[in-house]
Amino acid sequence: MSAEKTAAKKGKDSGARRELVALGESVIKDIQKGQNPKIELSVRGLSNVVYDKESKTLGLGDKTAQRFFFNVAHAKKFLQTIEIAAICKTLLDVDKHASLRDVFYMAKRTIPNTKTNVVDEQTESDKAIEDLELITDFSRENLNVNANKMGSVAGKVVIEDAGDTIDWSKLGSGGWSVPSNVENIKFKKVEAKYVIYMEKAAVWERLHEDKFWAKQNCIIMSSQGQTTRGIRRLLQRLSKEHKLPIYVLADNDPWGWYIYSVLKFGSISLAHMADAMAIPEVKFVGITCDDVLNYDLKRHFIKLTEQDVRRLKQMQKYEWFEKHKGWQRQFKMMKDFGAKVEIQALSSKGISFISEKYLPEKIKRQEFLD
Repeated sequence: MSAEKTAAKKGKDSGARRELVALGESVIKDIQKGQNPKIELSVRGLSNVVYDKESKTLGLGDKTAQRFFFNVAHAKKFLQTIEIAAICKTLLDVDKHASLRDVFYMAKRTIPNTKTNVVDEQTESDKAIEDLELITDFSRENLNVNANKMGSVAGKVVIEDAGDTIDWSKLGSGGWSVPSNVENIKFKKVEAKYVIYMEKAAVWERLHEDKFWAKQNCIIMSSQGQTTRGIRRLLQRLSKEHKLPIYVLADNDPWGWYIYSVLKFGSISLAHMADAMAIPEVKFVGITCDDVLNYDLKRHFIKLTEQDVRRLKQMQKYEWFEKHKGWQRQFKMMKDFGAKVEIQALSSKGISFISEKYLPEKIKRQEFLD
C-alpha cells in the first residue's frame, strides 16, 4: 500500500475511533451530571428521506430522535448500540476486521444476573451497526466491519489489494470475487470504455465465457440479486475516479428496475450512505418493455404477482420517477402486459445472443433509460 493510501486509511480509522470515543464520553457526561444517559441519532426511515433534485440522490432529512437508557422502550437498543460501539473500537484498536456474523457472536451474551441477552438475533446487531453509521458518520467498513463477499468482476483492470497485485483479466472462469470493503483498493491500470453491472451471476457467466469484456473493451460485474454495498462502492469509484459509464442489465420486472433505482439514486434504508454509494450517472440498458416487443419475447411472459404489482405502484410514485416520461411509459407498459420477462429469455434467440447482438447493438445505438 502506498504512503498516501496508508495515510488516508489511518485518517479514516482514527476519525472513526474518535467518534466512537466521543459517543462513550457523552454517555459518561450524562451519568456524571446525574442525567438519564442518551444517544441522539438521525431518524432512519421513509419519513426522513429526501430527494435532492440537484445531486439526484436520496439523503436523510433533519429529523432526529433520542434514545434513553432509563426508558423501557429504549433500554435494550441503547445497550446494543453501546456494546457494538465497544466492539468496533476494539477492532480499530487492534487493526482487525470482523464479519457481521462475527460481531453478532461477539455481542451475544447474557447480561449478568438476568436471563436477557444483549442480542438474540443478528438483525439486532446489524441495526446497531447502522445506528453507529448515523452517529459517527462513518460507514461500517470504516468501522472495520465487513459483510460476506457476493459478486464477480472481470475486465482489463489491474489493482493492488492488501499488498497483492491482481489482474481482473486473468482469474479464470470465476473472475475476481468482490470483497465487502473496497475502500483501500488501488487501481494500477483501468482499460475500459464502460462497465456493465448485472443482477444475475448466471448472465455474468455467459458474458464472461463469451469474453464479452475483452471483445467490447469493458468491465463486467455482477452480484446475486440485490446489489451489495461493496459492489455499489466499487461501481461508484470506477464512475468517479475513472469516469466510466455504468450500464445496468436487469430483469424486466419491478425488482430489476428497483436495483437500478438503488444504484442511481441510493436506497431508502441507506439514505445516510448516498454520498458513498449512489451513482447519478448510471443508465439502464435493459431489459425494457420495448425489448420485449422488439425481440419478440412475449411468449416468455411470467404473470406479475400481487407483490410485483405493489412494487410497481410504489416506484411509479417515487419522486425521482414521478415526472420521468420514459420510466412512466415503462411502468404503464408493464402494467398493460400484466407480466414480466427475465434476462435469460434472450437465450431463446441463441445461447450467445445477449453478448453478440443484444448488448453490442443497444450500446452502439445508445438505447438507454436515464
